[in-house]
Amino acid sequence: MNYWPLLGILLVVAGFALRLNPMLVVTVAALATGLLAGLDPLAVIATFGKAFNDNRIIAIVWIVLPVIGMLERFGLQQRAATLIRSMRKATTGKLLLLYLGYRQLTAAIGLHSTAGQAQTVRPLVAPMALAAAEMEHGELDEETAETVKEMAAATDNVGLFFGEDIFFAIGSIVLIQATLATYGIDLAPLQLAVWAIPTAILAFLIHGARLLLLDRRLRRSAK
Repeated sequence: MNYWPLLGILLVVAGFALRLNPMLVVTVAALATGLLAGLDPLAVIATFGKAFNDNRIIAIVWIVLPVIGMLERFGLQQRAATLIRSMRKATTGKLLLLYLGYRQLTAAIGLHSTAGQAQTVRPLVAPMALAAAEMEHGELDEETAETVKEMAAATDNVGLFFGEDIFFAIGSIVLIQATLATYGIDLAPLQLAVWAIPTAILAFLIHGARLLLLDRRLRRSAK
């Protein structure tokens, strides 16, 4: 058995540990895995193309990532921070609360890819949240800045997780429906989606309260 292709995994781990560009790391690791498995370069590239073509509906989302990277290189994060600094009454908690509502509503109607950790949190939401905190409390120490970033990422996760189940044409709803059917409980996807609404509302209220408490924590740490 040939274990050399497993070196691709080590390349991924090493690349992420060195904080290199994730897309470059994954691409190089995939190429190395194919070559170590005995494929010629053209066959590896052909495999990439076939995988993209077979999953083009899913993979088309990733086409925007190079665009986001280019925008970041030319100052997207700085422009987002400047925009927030022009809003005198903006706070970190209120900003993230608005994003939570947006994330839940768009996920509820099936627009899952309009936002996300790579598309919006890293280039837009986190810099804007940091700018709001710095505008109100001055320069942040590293621990506080990391807390703000973590809350921005968590807000996206909560909004997506508890919003997407309201959209009945999603895999999780189908899985729940199939599981219940094995126990003789027949429910339509729409029925399951409706019962996800109370959970989504509670998630919004609970995480929204956490975001407002974040503002209080930031004021307390700034004193």
